[in-house]
Amino acid sequence: MSQLRKEDIKQEVFDLYDDYAHNRLDRAGFMQRLSAYAVGTVTVASLMSFLMPDYVNQIQIRKNDPRIKSEYITYNSAKGGGEIKALLSMPADAKGPLGGIVVVHENRGLNPYIEDVGRRAALAGFISIAPDALTPLGGYPGNDDEGRAMQSKRDRNEMLEDFIAAADYLKSHKNSNGKIGVVGFCFGGWISNMMAVRIPTLQASVPFYGGQPSAEDVPKINAQLQLHYAGLDTRVNSGWPDYEVALKKHRKGYEAFVYPQVNHGFHNDTTPRYDKAAADLAWKRTIDFFKNRLS
Repeated sequence: MSQLRKEDIKQEVFDLYDDYAHNRLDRAGFMQRLSAYAVGTVTVASLMSFLMPDYVNQIQIRKNDPRIKSEYITYNSAKGGGEIKALLSMPADAKGPLGGIVVVHENRGLNPYIEDVGRRAALAGFISIAPDALTPLGGYPGNDDEGRAMQSKRDRNEMLEDFIAAADYLKSHKNSNGKIGVVGFCFGGWISNMMAVRIPTLQASVPFYGGQPSAEDVPKINAQLQLHYAGLDTRVNSGWPDYEVALKKHRKGYEAFVYPQVNHGFHNDTTPRYDKAAADLAWKRTIDFFKNRLS
């Protein structure tokens, strides 16, 4: 990343990036509004460089890590996008059937960060599948800007079917014990909530800063939920109070964590929104939760 430091960046800049990352601002509008924060030696170009993901240097578990087996596969999503590409990962020394985790990407396809999360889940002792919902459009294009544009062309409910089909694929896999959970981020957080609504046999769902289902859908949830929210993420957090009321009303099993003074996307270690302390704690809670539910 550039020589800028996270501590030097105003919160308003992170809020602008959130608008840009969620298609509420186009690139030109984002750069124009970013110019208000380009002062002295800080240029718009340096701010843009600082905010964009660094996929080269931030990967935690490399593709060739000998501790895991990881390969691309395809599976059929008859109600969704047809043949879907996914990264399937498991421990290299797996003995006996494993709990399965569906890893759901953000609003830009299966980028290197999400592939890395899939490998992290495998290293923790699970078999994971990380689908690419951009497959019907040619797959993740190699950069997030184009990925967001591509994903906006797909219907989100059709993409939900793709991830439901991934859970079915994982449940019947020879290395799976049939107990399936899901973890997702941003758009993937909404998918994780909706998979809990749609799949009666889902064991566990862990949405990270994800949009909530309607109150009418909450009675359909059977999975145990662990929900993670960023304290500064007012956009997503606005839906949490009503969701919690509905979960309590229908006596659903859940635990929720709000991480103070961190931004939406705090788990993504490739951008400056990343907060290591919150991300590490949230991931430990996630893995412990899955170990309790999927073993």
